[in-house]
Amino acid sequence: MLTRQDTAKEIHFQQLAERHKRRVARERWLPVGLFLLTLLSVITTIGIVVVLFSETISFFQRVPIIEFFTGTVLKPLSQTPQFGVLPLLLGTVLSTAIAMVVAVPLGLMTAIYLSEYASARWRKFLKPALELLAGIPTIVYGFFAFTFVTPVLREWIPSLQATNLLSPGIVMGIMIIPMIASLSEDAMRSVPNALRDGAFGLGATKLEVTRKVVIPAALSGIIASVVLGISRAIGETMIVTIASGSSKNFTLNITESMQTMTAYIVEVTGGDASAGTTVYYSLYAVAMTLFVFTLAMNMLARYISNRFKEEY
Repeated sequence: MLTRQDTAKEIHFQQLAERHKRRVARERWLPVGLFLLTLLSVITTIGIVVVLFSETISFFQRVPIIEFFTGTVLKPLSQTPQFGVLPLLLGTVLSTAIAMVVAVPLGLMTAIYLSEYASARWRKFLKPALELLAGIPTIVYGFFAFTFVTPVLREWIPSLQATNLLSPGIVMGIMIIPMIASLSEDAMRSVPNALRDGAFGLGATKLEVTRKVVIPAALSGIIASVVLGISRAIGETMIVTIASGSSKNFTLNITESMQTMTAYIVEVTGGDASAGTTVYYSLYAVAMTLFVFTLAMNMLARYISNRFKEEY
């Protein structure tokens, strides 16, 4: 005959069994839900590519593809419009180069300090503070470049125009520093301490260990962070839209106003071109070119990361 205590235990076991069944049922549906979310992301990407490709085809039915990729003049709204993309490509490449000249050395030095020299207390404080830079809206960076950096630079470079490529390039570099520093620091921190201890045991100094052991061991992650930084700079919009101007100059003079691919897209979508016109379709051709650039950078970062990855 069951006692009250045995009855309570039986009820408890039954409740546990029911909870287990419900948990198993939830876990059975979890992979389905995750698959659907993944499928949604893939479908969204495919939809974007299809729209870009179809509208780009419509543009190239009106403008020869050779003229688009080899033309040095871009006058989409003139009486005799010309659609050479080289001024936009040059502006994008130059602004990205300026940004990386600023971001790579500062980002790597910051990563080296956080990984090899900073104490645990300082690292807990400095890394979140550094990553706050990544949370600042890019439009704020754009106004900072236009209202502060450009006037300061004009004190040193009198020929610098009010809108130019140098100022937004520098500010883009500042914006990218957290990305390069954080990813590079993670790569350096993943290097086993046994390698450091072995080098110290052989009489190496802190600088020698960093330069000859840690950086070579983390090189794949460092290069991948730089390539991702380049991709981020190529796709930046608001900084160059505000501070670099809308002049479609084909020049290497970074003190002049120039336009990037992203800034051109903003200009066209601002209402200057009605739907169905050649100018309207040109933004899709530029967007497709930008998409290919960014995709190539991301694929290069993945290849470098896998090709030179060190296994410990």
